[in-house]
Amino acid sequence: MMSPSQQRRWRLVLGEPASPLCQELSLDDQRMDDALEALYGDEEGHRGLKRKGGGTGGSNPRVARWLGDIRKYFPSPVVQVMQQDAMERLDLQQLLLEPEILSQAEPDVHLVSNLLELNQLIPKKTRETARQVVRQLVDQLLKKLEQPTRAAVRGALARHLRNPRPRLQEIDWHRTIRANLKTYQPNEKILIPERLIGFGRKRQAMKDVVLCIDQSGSMAPSIIYSSIFGAVLASLPALSTRLVLFDTAVVDMTEQLSDPVDLLFGTQLGGGTDIRKALDYCQGHITRPSDTTMILISDLEEGGTTAQMLKAAARIVDSGATLIVILALSDEGKPFYSREHASLFAALGVPVFACTPDQFPDLMGAALAKRDLYLWARSHGIETAKPSRRSR
Repeated sequence: MMSPSQQRRWRLVLGEPASPLCQELSLDDQRMDDALEALYGDEEGHRGLKRKGGGTGGSNPRVARWLGDIRKYFPSPVVQVMQQDAMERLDLQQLLLEPEILSQAEPDVHLVSNLLELNQLIPKKTRETARQVVRQLVDQLLKKLEQPTRAAVRGALARHLRNPRPRLQEIDWHRTIRANLKTYQPNEKILIPERLIGFGRKRQAMKDVVLCIDQSGSMAPSIIYSSIFGAVLASLPALSTRLVLFDTAVVDMTEQLSDPVDLLFGTQLGGGTDIRKALDYCQGHITRPSDTTMILISDLEEGGTTAQMLKAAARIVDSGATLIVILALSDEGKPFYSREHASLFAALGVPVFACTPDQFPDLMGAALAKRDLYLWARSHGIETAKPSRRSR
């Protein structure tokens, strides 16, 4: 005999056909059931069989109410899953172009990815709302990822000599405060810095970072996370950061790094892929190879000549720069990619693997400190691409 709570749970899981076996739903439970039914129910009330074009797709007011209901009755992670399912099952792309509906959506990477894919089609009346949704996600990700990234970079650069007489913009405030805690005046709530600690070089950054990102349609989550990390890295005086997007053309977005929202709305997903052209462009801006870390984020589905792509990559490696290929920078961390090209890059000595956003700060620290990235990947349970027999 099931308890009332178990009956309720099975009723919400199975839908209307389970009604005779369960107690009557409360008003709130009925609203939850209606929200689940609109997304996952078929004509007979079974869950999980809804096809594209049905349910909430018939009326914008119904979609707006549905979005409001799922946010009210389900936790945020579940809301994000249901929104993604709705995009796939109910073909809500066009409905999300309505500002009153979009404003009720829970921002997440999947939703923003869809907005970026629809970027060129979003009408003026919806564009500002779309920017607000993107801004909410950017703020959430910055709050989550900024501090780990800063900490990893500071740790990687700690071995460099510190500047004992730094200018204002060169001061490492975290280390300066820690070094002067003994001079804190509790009554006045003032800390008197007897010693200022700065980054190692006065006139230039200690390290250069180049983020080179494939903007084909499948790479949208990677672009979102890369823009966040790029903005954080660009804010660090110890680093000089460049961010480049490419498809068959190459666009340098470095000037937009101060505002990831502008950067994201400057992307144009889709089209072909010319990795060779992007690598050549980036190499042209590498002035200190031994102090440069370049990260190519791509599924390696090259549209041009494979041999030319590999020659461009080899020139960067031979210059002394650190080149890393990340197949995807996403929560899933399991991308679709060209295994043949991954093996060919690996044969050049280039580490090739997928990475989650939570792992990226530590990866960045390991790369800047010139640690063995294969050992780093192994320690994090990450599988790296291996050279094929043919490439050897």
